[in-house]
Amino acid sequence: MDWVRWHSAYADPASSLSQRLLAVQAQIRAALTAAPAGPIPVVSMCAGEGRDLLGVLADHPRAADVSARLVELDPVLCESARVAAEPLPSRVEVVTADAGWTDPYVGAVPARLALFCGVFGNISDVDVAATVAAAPSFVAPGGMVVWTRHRGAPDLVPQICEWFESAGFEQVFVSPRDARFGLGVHRFVGAARPLVAGHRLFAFQR
Repeated sequence: MDWVRWHSAYADPASSLSQRLLAVQAQIRAALTAAPAGPIPVVSMCAGEGRDLLGVLADHPRAADVSARLVELDPVLCESARVAAEPLPSRVEVVTADAGWTDPYVGAVPARLALFCGVFGNISDVDVAATVAAAPSFVAPGGMVVWTRHRGAPDLVPQICEWFESAGFEQVFVSPRDARFGLGVHRFVGAARPLVAGHRLFAFQR
């Protein structure tokens, strides 16, 4: 997959990708607004150009409170993210690494907000379950996970919601079945769990 070319769909405001971006940004905006006073640590896996988060930080009143780590394997997309982050008041670190391993997140979690966007539609169901099971290591109690997944058959979104509930999360938002994409937001209400370094969460399917 040429992920740089894949991102070109954002140029079409009517594309499913552009519509999903707006919906994801709305949920990120709401999560940042609701965050308690003080620092807001954020992590983003398979961050691409960072559009989900960086587009919100460009004008959000809490942007200066945000310290974010974006993990992306493609160096071209990483460079685009760094350029976009440069003028922002937030502290944004872009790490060029395989987001499917836990190592790139060491030192950046637990976060207040974790973005698992553009991941679940590109990995096996087994890896989706494993990533959700590890989600308690990514956010502190009260923290949010924002995630996406296509709603094509078989529709895994209901099962993902059940996996999050089993992992100690409560559902905040899930897009309707007739939407052009799946989008979920879950709040962690369980006990804190340390991140295990050197652990493989998922591998992208080609």
